This record gives sequence, structure tokens and C-alpha cells, in this order.
Amino acid sequence: MKRSRINSIIVEADEMIRTHGFALPPFAYWSPDRFRANATRAQHVIETRCGWDITDYGAGRFDALGLVLFTLRNGLPGDLTAGRGMCYAEKLLIARRDQVSPMHTHVIKVEDIINRGGATLVVELYGSDDAGAFAGDRGGQVMCDGIVRDYDPGERLTLHPGESVTLRPGDWHAFWGDGGDVLIGEVSTVNDDAHDNVFRDPIGRFPAIEEDTAPLHLLVSDYANALP
Repeated sequence: MKRSRINSIIVEADEMIRTHGFALPPFAYWSPDRFRANATRAQHVIETRCGWDITDYGAGRFDALGLVLFTLRNGLPGDLTAGRGMCYAEKLLIARRDQVSPMHTHVIKVEDIINRGGATLVVELYGSDDAGAFAGDRGGQVMCDGIVRDYDPGERLTLHPGESVTLRPGDWHAFWGDGGDVLIGEVSTVNDDAHDNVFRDPIGRFPAIEEDTAPLHLLVSDYANALP
């Protein structure tokens, strides 16, 4: 992805988030220089990779296969292992109309996916085989707004604003906006995007970036190289 496109996507995403009455934390608007100047005080933000995350899953087709994410708060895997401390995470996501987040599951993370506003969110579901791998002939069981329901392989849940689904490890899922863009909330156990995403197809989690202009704001994938 070109950095200029990423900058534009961030501006558009911020406008949509504001339209739905959400406000991002101050560090969402820090320039790279300000982030570097505050790196010591913002060590938790950096270590837990809070902030902007724009991905095309390495496919180079963001409009068809992509996602905008902003991690608002997150703990460390060690907190979850210890069973105390900051064992939770929260994100905002934007799925554009017909823009797919590809089929995947998580090994550790349990997540509530919530339609916070906009169009309808479609979530396609499959179960796992006995080894936890994708099983095209298996369904499973999820909770929708706290109510348990079974799902058939390939079933598509439709979540309208305010509705949610709880996904556990082994619930393979893909999602997209139907009829328009969707603002999504994610509340979960500690989030580890570098190690806890298992995709059905061989794709990447983070984009390759062509630096055709300076970054407006850093992505979480920039932190390792851009910050001390």
C-alpha cells in the first residue's frame, strides 16, 4: 500500500468514527515526531500496539480485501497467562461495503464483535476439525447478544446496529459490510495480532508499504522501526 493512500484512509476513518459519536484518544492524532518525543511515557501504548492499523492483508486490493482498525486499549500476553492484570482489549474497526476481512480464527482470543453503527455487518462462520483446523463441513455454536445459537457451516449472520456475536477459538469467521460501511466494536481478551491470527489461506496480516510520502500518523506496524 502507498503511504499516501494509508494517510487518506486514516482521515476518512476518523471522520466516520466521529460521525457515529465516538472520540478517539489523544495519541490517535500524534504526529510521528510527537510520538517519538512521548515514547517513554507512551511505552504501554507501544508495547501493546495500540493505535492505527490499516491492512490489505498483503494482497494489494484494499477495497476488496482489507480492514481499518484502531486498538483503543490492550493488555500484554503475560497478563493473560498470569490470570491477573490487564486481561482485556478494545478496538474500533471499519468494514467498508463488500470489503472482506478473510476467513480466520484465533488460538487464544475470545472476542465480541459488535455492530456499532452504519450498515449491516455480515459474519460468515465455519467450525473446526478435531485439530482446530478449518472444517468446511462443520458448524458450531456462538452467542448472539448473550443468547446461545447453533450455526451451520457457511452460515452468514447478519448483525444490525447494536447487535453482536461472541466468537471463541475455533470459530472460523470472515466479515464484511452489506449495503454500506460498518463501524464495528471489538471487546476481547488480550489481543496479539502478530501471533494469534490463523488464516485459512496463506496471506499476510500487515501490508507492505511504499513510502511515497511522509506518514500522517504511525501505524502499529511502524512502531518497531520508527520509535526508540
